[in-house]
Amino acid sequence: MDRFIIEGGARLKGTVELSGAKNAALPILAATLLADSKSVIKNVPPLRDVYTMLRIMRVLGVKVSMEDNVVIVEPRGYSNYTAPYKLVSTMRASVCVLGPVLAKLKLAEVSMPGGCVIGPRPIDLHIKGLSAIGADIKIEHGYIVASAKQLKGARVYLGGNFGSSVLATANLMMAATLAKGKTVIESAACEPEVCDLAKFLIKMGAKIKGHGTPVVEIEGVKSLHGAEYTIIDDRIEAGTFMIASAITGGDIVIKGANVEHIGAVIDKLQCAGLKITDTKEGLRVKTIRSLRPVDVTTLPYPGFPTDMQAQMMALMSITKGISVITEKVYPERYMHVSELARMGGQVMLEGPSAIIKGVPRLSGAPVMASDLRASAALILAGLVAKGKTEVSRIYHLDRGYYNIEEKLEKLGARIKREKED
Repeated sequence: MDRFIIEGGARLKGTVELSGAKNAALPILAATLLADSKSVIKNVPPLRDVYTMLRIMRVLGVKVSMEDNVVIVEPRGYSNYTAPYKLVSTMRASVCVLGPVLAKLKLAEVSMPGGCVIGPRPIDLHIKGLSAIGADIKIEHGYIVASAKQLKGARVYLGGNFGSSVLATANLMMAATLAKGKTVIESAACEPEVCDLAKFLIKMGAKIKGHGTPVVEIEGVKSLHGAEYTIIDDRIEAGTFMIASAITGGDIVIKGANVEHIGAVIDKLQCAGLKITDTKEGLRVKTIRSLRPVDVTTLPYPGFPTDMQAQMMALMSITKGISVITEKVYPERYMHVSELARMGGQVMLEGPSAIIKGVPRLSGAPVMASDLRASAALILAGLVAKGKTEVSRIYHLDRGYYNIEEKLEKLGARIKREKED
């Protein structure tokens, strides 16, 4: 098992290039299962979660290869409809094979998903959506078993207790492409990754309107063909490097960052005192004055993303004053708080809110990553902490960030990966 060793205090400066968005790549790879011919997917990040998805696809009987961030999928003739527990239990997004396999083979068995431990993440909206278009769904022996002789379009409301669901929207949208008639998804997720999936499906021959809005219409077609497509760059990685610049008093240019995808993050960082400009070279993030505390509430897109909450907390931990972060997507997503406390952070939890009192400096300490974004937050804290920080269990980080230590090193960070004792 690997860990990161970080010597804090270096000011980051230079240019960093983003990788493809994992949260767009995984549903798009699943969508290739709908096609009758080969697909070529570009800008796929070589991450642990991506390799897990490719293994699931191979178990289903699909021919898949990956080289230089390009995945080639040949789905013709696959007949296995079971995605096994051993693979699905490690990654929540693997549940998005449920919709396409059901639509294509009329039967799907997918293990209940796993992934990061960030509080309850039920699959009730997935079941509700697919049931509404004609699927018969049961939970048996830890598996979601779905069957349907013919999926039929319907109007489906997908709003949940904490807003819309990206993966439930993706699952229903994919299944509906081969359903008979029109499906209307109300309270659909509007995230850029959902739009990216819709654009790929349209290139495959699907008829979809309204993606990027809360109401999406899908007119079912008889079949879909393979397509060539390039994944969008990762907006959460962009946000993480923006905070890396902020927390170190740096000056970073982020190539590939789409300002339309990270508007809420840009707004909060500007309120905190950063100068952010969209240039020909990329998005430039520069610290020009002492940081100010800001209050943040996580919300579904286009609100402040829950996947940036932990990183923002790391920044506010060294920002003079009091700031409040309220988590309205996953109210229990605060496992990083105790680890930041080991580094001197002062955070008090009250229900879904974290009250942060900024301290003059953090101190390096051995800390343990609990999930993907918590890992990123601890690295950010280590970049500015006095002394040495050891971040263990970084396999979480490898699920969502490609070569982050190399990218940070090029910007001037003192960080290295090594084997744990």
